[in-house]
This record gives sequence, C-alpha cells and structure tokens, in this order.
Amino acid sequence: MAEENSACAKGFVDSSIHVDVKDYYGKVLKKTSDLKSNACVAPAQPIPAFIRQALKKVHPEVTARYYGCGLVVPECLEGCRILDLGSGSGRDVYMLSELVGEKGHVTGIDMTEDQLDVARTYVDYHTKEFGFKKPNVSFVQGYIEALTEAGLEKSSFDIIISNCVVNLSPDKKRVLAEAYSVLKDGGELYFSDVYSSRRLTEEIKNHKVLWGECIGGALWWEDLLQLAEEVGFSPPRLVTASVITFTFKVDEVVEVDGEVATILTHSRFREDFTFQPQGGPRESCGVKPKAGTVDPFQLVLQLGKQQPGSATGGCCSTQSACCK
Repeated sequence: MAEENSACAKGFVDSSIHVDVKDYYGKVLKKTSDLKSNACVAPAQPIPAFIRQALKKVHPEVTARYYGCGLVVPECLEGCRILDLGSGSGRDVYMLSELVGEKGHVTGIDMTEDQLDVARTYVDYHTKEFGFKKPNVSFVQGYIEALTEAGLEKSSFDIIISNCVVNLSPDKKRVLAEAYSVLKDGGELYFSDVYSSRRLTEEIKNHKVLWGECIGGALWWEDLLQLAEEVGFSPPRLVTASVITFTFKVDEVVEVDGEVATILTHSRFREDFTFQPQGGPRESCGVKPKAGTVDPFQLVLQLGKQQPGSATGGCCSTQSACCK
C-alpha cells in the first residue's frame, strides 16, 4: 500500500488505503457471498430473540451488503444516542434504531458512497416498519479518523459501535482518539474487529485483497491495549472471541502470500494443492517453514477468558468494549 494521498472534503487527506478500501467495498463487493474469506462474516452463535426480531425487519438489500464479524449490541439501549463507525449499508444502524426506540437516535458514518446510497434509500422503509412517526437515524459521509470534521459534535454520543471496520483504517490511534472525543463522559466504545496474535509482515499489510478482507490491517492485540490507554480509554474488556479460518474452493486459483504458501507446502494438506509462483510454472514452492508456533488464543488467555486451541500464526475475531 503506497503512501500516496488524495484530497478529500473538510481538510482530511485520505491515503491510498482509503481509496483501495472504498473501491473494494463500493465496486468489488456487491453482496456477502463475494467475500473471499470468512474474516468479515459473523461467527455462528445464538442471537437473542429480540435482536433476531429486529434483524428480520431490516430490508433484504441492506442485509445482503452487510460485512461484519460480530454482534455489536450492548445492553440497555432505550433512548441512547449511538454512533456506528463504518456503517456500510446500514444493517446495524437500522437494527439498533428499533432497540433505541423513538426517543433514541442512531448515526452511521461511512466513507463509501455506494454503501451510503443503499443505506439512505431505506430510511422511510424502516421508519414505517418499526412504527415510528419520524426517522431516528441519519447517515453521514466521512472518515472514522475525522469524526469532528464530518460535523459530529464532541461529547454527544452515549455509545459508539463498530463492526469489523477499525482494522480497515491505516491510522487506528486517530480512530480511537476521534471516538473518545465524541463520546460523552462515561460513554462506551463497543466494537467487533479482527486482531492478530503477532504483528503482521509487510507482505501481508501491503496486500490489497487481504486488507479489504479485514486481515491485512489487523492490529496486534497488545497494540490495541496500548493505543486505548494512550488515548484515554479504560482497558478494553473482552466479550467474545473466535479464530478466523481460511478455506479454498476446489479448482479455483487463489493468490496467497509467502507465509500461507509455507504453511500449506509443509502441512498434511500439501498433496491437495498445486503451487505456482507468480509468473512461473506450477511447482512446489519449496520454502522452509518458520520455526515456532503462536497461540491465536493468547488474547483470550491474557484477558482471562480461556478457550482451547492453537495454530500457526492466525487472527481472532473479537468483541470488545472500553469506556471513556
């Protein structure tokens, strides 16, 4: 990902990463099934009945363009003012709009016009579906690194949610700082995102598809703790966590980075794959595996929530909360 930048409204300068992500979510992905990994897919888990009922009322087109990795619904939402960072097509905004009720309000902010067009199309639909006299949602085009520049007032939200979006930002500390500034005293940042068990290689971070799939921008979980403290948040509290798995379709060519190729060529699955270096004939990669293994549940263990399992390297999809 190059360092080149392009200008944007109200003084914020977006990077090539922003441009690539907007292109990926605005033009490449048209529905959930277009995703190339399960990193941006919520893991299977029981959903409380009241949330299921709210989700059933969300328009099918909005749901079809939902790319989230968790369920971001904190307790006791009636009357709350909520901000959704990277609201996309608006699925979580609309689901939460019923839960906050007519006296509450949900704002969604996103930088991708195509996604916002979908979200805004169905404001009246959901107002009627939920039986409200007037809309209790609004959608703002802007960047999660520049919330105040987008017109959001400081100390104005009770809760901020985010569903698999912070990893897409190249400046995560600025995202947290902006979130902190628009939260009321005692407010909550309740988010689901992808984190790695160690710092990622430059090769992975510079891979456009992996970044778009919420993997290339995954933050090492210990860096999250440090950044949250530097900004002023209380230490993040882990709610749930699950390991992200990777699958390959039969007879479909997929580009992978050197580390994944190393793992596959020295695994028990090596006979099931044909490897072809870019620009060369198909052959085994012949790369030596890296020594040592990393426990992807280290995050869970360190924060006091133990779950079994281990793998070489890896990412976790986690749901966390921290307070101002």
